[in-house]
Amino acid sequence: MHLFHYHLVTSKVREVEARYIGKLGFHLVARHGRVGEDLTSYEPGVSWSELDDSGFKLRLSELEKGAVNVVVQPGQWPLPRVDHLGLALDEDEFEAALDRAAHAELRIQEHGGRRTFVSTNAGYRLELHPPRDWIEELLEGAADLSLSELHLKADDPEEKADALASILDLEPDTDGGVHVGETLVRFVPGGPQGRPELHGELFV
Repeated sequence: MHLFHYHLVTSKVREVEARYIGKLGFHLVARHGRVGEDLTSYEPGVSWSELDDSGFKLRLSELEKGAVNVVVQPGQWPLPRVDHLGLALDEDEFEAALDRAAHAELRIQEHGGRRTFVSTNAGYRLELHPPRDWIEELLEGAADLSLSELHLKADDPEEKADALASILDLEPDTDGGVHVGETLVRFVPGGPQGRPELHGELFV
């Protein structure tokens, strides 16, 4: 079980993207969006000013380093909030997680056979994957960078930790932490209702 991805929503996409690239050494995979009615993607090398001149409307920016993939999407919050966490599971873990979600009557969405989303009913979602070649290739980069801890501010840390733990059949800590494989996801108090707010990351 690996937490390899998280999806952020913020009104400061360019600043957040610049932090991951400039301070943390991530590389830009692509910026996805549209020009007029046409969906399009731009790989690194095209500046924001060029994109602005073309009429490009950003849908999301994808960043990567080592075994970590981060997506940043335009939204209403200056401080980034987490829409979902992406998890790589083995076949048995994947099927068991979906069974637990179905038993709990949580919403499960299949997206074209490429990804499966599960609502936690705690303000955020999980993107669950069985073994996939492209994820295995990403995880091979763990020696370069992996996510050791992810801290998220929430209105009810215990509720959000319990929601994550129950779907994955894990035991939450007493202080809002859940060990997902080698990554500690910790929910801390003082955050908003709904989507939790990004509070801190520890990369190794």
